[in-house]
Amino acid sequence: MASAWPYWLPIRADLYGISPYGAPQISDVVALNTNENPFELPKTVQDSIVSRIGEVVHGLNRYPDRDAQVLRSKLAEYISKTTGSSVSSENIWAANGSNEILQTLMIACGGADHLAIGFTPSYSVHPLIAQLTRTPWFAGTRDQDFAIDMVVAKKLIHEKNPSLIFVTTPNNPSGTSTPLADLRELADLAGQVGALLIVDEAYAEFSEEESAVSLIADFQHVVVVRTMSKAFAFAGTRLGYLVAHPAVVNASLIARLPYHLSSITQAAAEVALDYADLMQSEIATLVSERSRVFEAISSMGYKPVPSAANFILFSGFKDDASDVWQRLLDRGILIRDIGLRGYLRVTIGTPAENDQFIAALREIAE
Repeated sequence: MASAWPYWLPIRADLYGISPYGAPQISDVVALNTNENPFELPKTVQDSIVSRIGEVVHGLNRYPDRDAQVLRSKLAEYISKTTGSSVSSENIWAANGSNEILQTLMIACGGADHLAIGFTPSYSVHPLIAQLTRTPWFAGTRDQDFAIDMVVAKKLIHEKNPSLIFVTTPNNPSGTSTPLADLRELADLAGQVGALLIVDEAYAEFSEEESAVSLIADFQHVVVVRTMSKAFAFAGTRLGYLVAHPAVVNASLIARLPYHLSSITQAAAEVALDYADLMQSEIATLVSERSRVFEAISSMGYKPVPSAANFILFSGFKDDASDVWQRLLDRGILIRDIGLRGYLRVTIGTPAENDQFIAALREIAE
């Protein structure tokens, strides 16, 4: 990869060999590869967003509210209502997707002298951002069921003495959840070693597990990262946020780019939060479809992993997983080859899209 860079480009040597993060974007296929919510925004919400943006347009010659006070207040109301934990705008910080949240946390609290650890396989952007911010990364492991072995994890934390501990739950790519009791143990241990416990809850609304937000009152070093991309069907807006002690928020404000969140993004997200119940009205359908797709995959002799997210990881292929991926694509179905040997991941789509996936997979299995 290094030879691909022109000699005159002073790119950092430690970035040689890295490919841009992303999944294939192919037209004219059933796209079930990026864990998007397949349902369009309700017409009422679309109209309200268009109307609100029409108001904002008149002031686009001015910078946006750099602290996004209205948006943060609405996010605090949403979190308080849905998790049962009372938080205020001082506990919230928002950015362009949860990835910017993660990067800002590593800029503020990472760096060469601050080790970060995670438990893999998990969200591949975590170690990527660590490398980009020159934060040393150590990959702990999960067991064969993709759960975190708490005995092993606690030993690792004691040995490595990290500054940042990442846990994704529901986990991506496995869809498995880490019980709140285990997160509490990790939070207690993180406090002992002086680390932030960063709980990535991008798929929390699809899970029945209690949110780690409930830990923040007892553990000021717990940070919960969320997104509106999945449950809100708002991926195109790019809105992520964290819930944490105000000191974490203030550190994020220092490390952010100036005026990073546009007026249009803030306005659209504010409207979406006003319609939170309507925006998330399809979650029950997706959870039901998740069960149906799981059973269908299992009935064909494949091995799906029980999921609390809006996707399913599965294995048990007679052929190489990449061959199965290609054969599905040949039939117009795009799912995700995540690079985990012997596994593929499928996003839960609309009932019609799921029917097409199931039919194509069954054809391959026969």
